[in-house]
Amino acid sequence: MATALARGFIRAELVTARQVIASDPSASARTSFSKETGAKTTASNAEVVRTAQVLVLAVKPDQVSSVLSEIRGVWSGDHLLLSIAAGVPLAKLEGALGAGARLIRVMPNTPALVGASASAFAPGKSARPEDAELASKLLSAVGLAIQVKESLLDAVTGLSGGGPAYVYMFIEGLSDGGVAAGLPRDVATRLAAQTVLGSAKMVLETGMHPGALKDMVTSPGGTTIEGLHALEEGKFRASLITAVRVASEKSRKLGQG
Repeated sequence: MATALARGFIRAELVTARQVIASDPSASARTSFSKETGAKTTASNAEVVRTAQVLVLAVKPDQVSSVLSEIRGVWSGDHLLLSIAAGVPLAKLEGALGAGARLIRVMPNTPALVGASASAFAPGKSARPEDAELASKLLSAVGLAIQVKESLLDAVTGLSGGGPAYVYMFIEGLSDGGVAAGLPRDVATRLAAQTVLGSAKMVLETGMHPGALKDMVTSPGGTTIEGLHALEEGKFRASLITAVRVASEKSRKLGQG
């Protein structure tokens, strides 16, 4: 995700590769990041904080405390931290960096790699208005960015954070169905992926309710209503609702850990 964000920022010309620096304890990860972005890397988190003013914390939730402890000594009021650590609340970040820390909690998703992320963010109590504006500008460089209350970010994690995986499974299922009906695999997968892409654009660009768009495809006594009936029998809609709910709850538990 860090690579996806950096590539997006550079591609949108918000920064140059020379203005980006990243740290990682893994030499192979550093090499990969440099290859993908052209940016400098280091094994020292403190060096990044000494070099940059806008920081992105892109680690697993259980690594947050150790990383923040490492940079506490070089942290200052000039720094702004955007945390994409799933489930980690602003209060925990502030507790580690001190009162007055300028913080923004972010939940992006992996389509940032192709400039089509769906991100939500919540500023901390000490974040300045211009910090929120900068976060929106940065995240908009890799897709859609929406400001929400922090209490909603766990739901965002369950929906758009994990959502790409649900959609990939859906595309794979559509492709499997196409193969079962006689299509070559490559044709079935391309048709399935383009169908999802086009349908998503219809929702975003028309502003119509998904149910209304669904009805536009569904002719009385036709093929589509038969397919929809099969999906309802398989509890397709209920399964998606459950997936989002359990993922959201898992995000909340991660934040409590």
